[in-house]
Order: sequence, then structure tokens, then C-alpha cells
Amino acid sequence: MTIKVPQHILDALTDVEMPKLAPEALSAEKIRIGGVEMPVYRPGCVVVGSGAAGLRAAVELSRRGVDAVIISQSAWGGTSACSGSDKQTLHTANTADQGDNFKAMARAIRAGGAMDEDTAYVEAVGSPRMMASLQYLGLPLPQDPLGGTLRYQTDHDEVGRATSCGPRTSRLMVKVLAEEALRLEIPFYNQTTAVKLLSDGQPGMSRVTGVLVMMAAARSDENPMGWALFVCNVVVLAAGGPGELYRDSVYPNGCFGSLGLALEAGIQLVNLTESQFGIGTRREGFPWNLSGTYVQAMPHIYSVDADGNERHFLGDYYRTTQELASNIFRKGYQWPFHSTRMLDFGSSLVDLAIYRESAAGRRVFMDFNRNPQQVPGDVPFSLERLDRDASEYLSNAGAVQDMPIDRLRQMNPLSIELYRRYKVDIASRPLEFAVNNQHMNGGVMVDTWGRSNLAGCYAVGEAAGTHGVTRPGGAALNSGQVFGTRVAEHISANGKAKAVEDKNVPASAADALDQFVGLLRPDSPLTVRHIRSEVQTRMSEKAGMICDAESVAGALQDARHLNARIRSEGIGYERAAEAGRALQWAQMAAASEAVLTALHYFISAGGGSRGARAICDQDGEALPQSRSGALEEFRFRKERDEHRDEQIIIQKVDQSMEVQVRLNRSFDENAKSFFERDWPAWLTAEVYHFDEN
Repeated sequence: MTIKVPQHILDALTDVEMPKLAPEALSAEKIRIGGVEMPVYRPGCVVVGSGAAGLRAAVELSRRGVDAVIISQSAWGGTSACSGSDKQTLHTANTADQGDNFKAMARAIRAGGAMDEDTAYVEAVGSPRMMASLQYLGLPLPQDPLGGTLRYQTDHDEVGRATSCGPRTSRLMVKVLAEEALRLEIPFYNQTTAVKLLSDGQPGMSRVTGVLVMMAAARSDENPMGWALFVCNVVVLAAGGPGELYRDSVYPNGCFGSLGLALEAGIQLVNLTESQFGIGTRREGFPWNLSGTYVQAMPHIYSVDADGNERHFLGDYYRTTQELASNIFRKGYQWPFHSTRMLDFGSSLVDLAIYRESAAGRRVFMDFNRNPQQVPGDVPFSLERLDRDASEYLSNAGAVQDMPIDRLRQMNPLSIELYRRYKVDIASRPLEFAVNNQHMNGGVMVDTWGRSNLAGCYAVGEAAGTHGVTRPGGAALNSGQVFGTRVAEHISANGKAKAVEDKNVPASAADALDQFVGLLRPDSPLTVRHIRSEVQTRMSEKAGMICDAESVAGALQDARHLNARIRSEGIGYERAAEAGRALQWAQMAAASEAVLTALHYFISAGGGSRGARAICDQDGEALPQSRSGALEEFRFRKERDEHRDEQIIIQKVDQSMEVQVRLNRSFDENAKSFFERDWPAWLTAEVYHFDEN
């Protein structure tokens, strides 16, 4: 039986209004540093970022009596609030049918390699608590009549642990957490950009002492750039991933993340070689992932050249119409590009074909009013001629209509409504799309309590490098919630997040301000536009999903040269309000060098293709095939097994990027807890391992 969903229900899950922030109160305390009088704030903890992970950390800190504040470049403007897919996934332990096995779930989370085993278990065992608390706050996760959460299969998920509120799952998460933060009266400083983590102490023994920011509300004639100082002993980095790193990106505009901020503070980063690339609409219009039902509806995919001529290019790659259509379908739950899926006429051959069309200057579209065209010499498309997995799924979903748009409407009417909100009617005209960067799996290296190597600094969400080579779709949302709670527990237990009562300010604040004054030069030939173009073009063309040793090595040299120029020539800007963006691009240039350093090291050590990237090599062992023959240009190295057991660490020391390698932390699946034996460790807070850095 098909139930027609009323329009007002579709509207509520698509147009998610966010709460209004309370007015910001400027601090009465002022201090003069480097000739600039600026406001000073003295909270117990600063949470940098207002996405789902940062809000979770702030809410849990406040519940535990910690004086936490949130600073955000743009409230409700980040990835959590503005990104999604057809039915954006939250990946948690299965709470229906026969329940779940946390150890098995942890194995699935870390299955791609280069992930700490204990972290995977933390995310698995913490997921039911996280999901239940979100439901308590009002997140409308769907249930069956007896209370079991509705589930489906997603990327790198062979069991079916995925659930969803529709295309706006993460925005709904932000909404309910933001409402709770406002109820708890957590101070929220919007249009406030963190530009420097302050610390004191010797290298390797230093500790957070504050955050230097640029705050719109603090701008004045005497302080035109809006400098402000937060003095604190604890900081939680939760500003997301480096969305501006790539030109071809599905991130919302203006997402800079925390990598550059962390690098400049000497914080160790990990797994920067690991990202996700997949099909989606670009940020020039409405950036959105085209996973799930968008491709499971099997629209016709084609390209158009400069003269307006259509190319049925996928017919050059797949041998039969059935093989072509079934692999378009599989992009629904095999959405991220994976090098091995280019082999044996797999689903990532679709990504490669689209990548090649775009590289050739042709625009790519999907048309929901046409079925896939037949492969030359083969029979036409038919729902009766699909591989078993596609046929069974569509039958179970009742999506057996003649046209893709009707199959999509049957499976997920919200996916159509969403684009209409942005004046794109996929029911009446084709949708342009491309292969884009979507997620950074690496980030700040943290332990199982979210601690970085800088004492007092924690990281959660996409800012943290908790993921390995691959991850199940929706695991990132789960990880941010689990670790947002854990960092709050740890911060509350260690008692360090106390307001700094004395009127002293970190000595490093003056040094940081002097550094930035020297860096910001209105007359510099290096402008924000120049740096952005150079960084994004280089990363998209030399370090995207298809790369090779020579291109990466050249890109790294160019990135080093750019950063040397920034240090010597500074960055030009036109007005004071743009100074913060200039500093963010300096950080993004540093992040680019860090990513390329890690990738170059990995390739030079014999690293092969895995996860996000195919490492092309004329001597590579793997060769993708197409209907027209071998794709020799894309011959690639296979992954080496030993690289799955280790992680590459990058740390900025002076002006260079240093590389280390460490083994994944282990988790003993045979270890058993015993209540009477282990309870004292909880009661005495030994479980938090305060003595470990």
C-alpha cells in the first residue's frame, strides 16, 4: 500500500527553521594589546563551532556545570546545518529486530583500515545513548508501530544500520541541539572567527591559555578589525572540515574548518590522506550529495559539449544496458568513490566516467524524465533486466514505475521538494552535477576522550581525525555526537575548565597580534582571490580522486612556495572586515601543504589506492576496463596491507611539516569488564586517564 504524504509534512522536513540567537553582550573588561583596545572574556571553556558536534559538546558541558561559550563564524551556516543528501543518514547501532553487536559494529566502522580500534568501539557502544538523547530532544527519527527504528543499508554498511529523518537529518540535529543550548542559556558569539589558539609552556609541554578572535560586534574606530580575546584553559575545536580546500566541492561556501588553526598551534593531525569524493551538485548553485534514491531511481546520465551536443558516455564504459543501469543504482549505497570499484565494471566506473567528461570540458547531467539509454548493440533499458540487488530493492520499495521521476517520487518525495526550494525542478528539467570533494576523514589526532597533544585542547566532529580510510555513511554524525558527549565528561571530571579569575592575559596574545599585523598588508600582491584560486585549483587537479606521484610531488613544491610567499609578502585585503577571511586563507594554504605532505609521504612509501583516491602508476597492478577496452591511463597501484595498520601524523614545527607514522591503537575484543572490580575506577575517575597526554 502506498501512502501519499501530505505537503505540510514534506514542508516541515525540508524547510527547517533555525532558532534565533539571544543578543550578545560585550564584555565590560577591556585590555590594550599592541596598541589595540579589545574586549576580554573569561569562560571556563570555548567551543569553536556551532554545528551538531560543537553544540552537543556545549550542551553536555553546560549540563555538567561547566561555564562554556560557543563562538561561530556563521551560526547555522556550516556543514551540519546546510549539507545533506536524499535521505541524510545517521549510522547507529540497530535497535530493531534482534538488536546489535557492538564489537561487530566496531569492526564494520574500522573495516577500511587506518583507524584506531578503540575509537571504533567507542563510537559503536556510544551510539544508542546518542540516538536516544537526540530523540529526547525532539529529533523525529522514524519508527515502526512497535517502536523499532526504521533502517536501511548505506555506504560501507552490509548490515543496514542507517536511519534518517529525510534530506535534512543533520540540520534537524542542529536545530534540536541549538534549542537546548538556548534553553540552557549558553552564551553564543556569532560572526566570531577564531584566528589563533594561544598556549604557554615548552614545546611538547604547552597548554591552552586562550583564543584570539575577530568579532564583528567588537569592531570600532579604535578596533576596526574587531579583535577580541577569550582567556580560558580549555578549548573544543568543532569547526568542521576544510571545505574550501577544493574547487570542486559540495561543502557550503565559507567552511574553513580547524586544520590550519590546529597546525599553527603545533597540534598533530592524522589521516590527512583520507577524504571522500562523490557525485553531487556544485557549490556554485545548491551544493548537495546525489546519493541514495537520486541514483537508485536510475535517471539517464549524459554530458553536453560546448556546441550543445549530447553524449551517452556511460555506454562507452559498461558492456550491457543491465550492467550500466544496475551500477547507476548502486551509487545509492556505494556513493563515495573507491578505487577498487573501478575494477570489474563496478559502480566507481561511473565516477571515473563523469570525472573524464568534466576534465574534457563537458557538462554532466542526470535526467529524471528519461531512463538510461541502451548500450550500443544491446537491448533497451527495462526494469525486468536489472541485477538482483537493484531489482529486489526497487520491488520492496514499490518503485516499479516506468519513469525515474515517478520511481523517485515513490521512494522519496522529499528529494524532489528539496531542490524545488532552491528553484531547481528536477521533475521538469535535467540536473547538472559533477564529482566533488565531500568529507575529510582525517583531522586532529585525538585519544578516546577527544584530547589532542596540546593540553586543554579537544576536537570533535569533522575537526577530529577519528575516521579511517572508509566509514559507513552517517558514521560521522554519530561520531560527532558520541565524542561531543565524551569530551564534556572528561572536561567536567578533570576540573580544568574554571574561569581564569586573575586579570592577567596570555603573553602569547601580543605575539600573535604582532604576527597578524605583519601578515595583513593591504598593498600585498597576494590577495585572497589569488590564494583561493591557486589552492583550490591545485588540490582539485593534482590531489583529487585521481592522482599520481609526480603530480603530487609538484603540487607539494608549489604549496610550499605559496606559503613562503605568504610569510614574506603577507596577504592583501581591501577593508578591515575582510581581514579575518585573509587569515583563514593563510590557514587554508597551510592545511593544503599539510595534506600534500601526507599524501606525498604515503605515495613515496609505496602507498597504493584506497578509499578516496586512485594512485595512478604505469607499473600499477590494477587496470580498469571499459567496454571499449583497457583504461591504461588509469592503471593504479593496489593498497599495501601493512598501510591499513598505521596512520600518518603531520605536525608543523617552525615553518616545516614534520611526518611521523604510528600503529593503530588496538582493542581487545576478548577483554571482559567485571562490575565489582571495575566500579572503583569509575568512582575515582581513573577511567579518564588524566595522567596521560
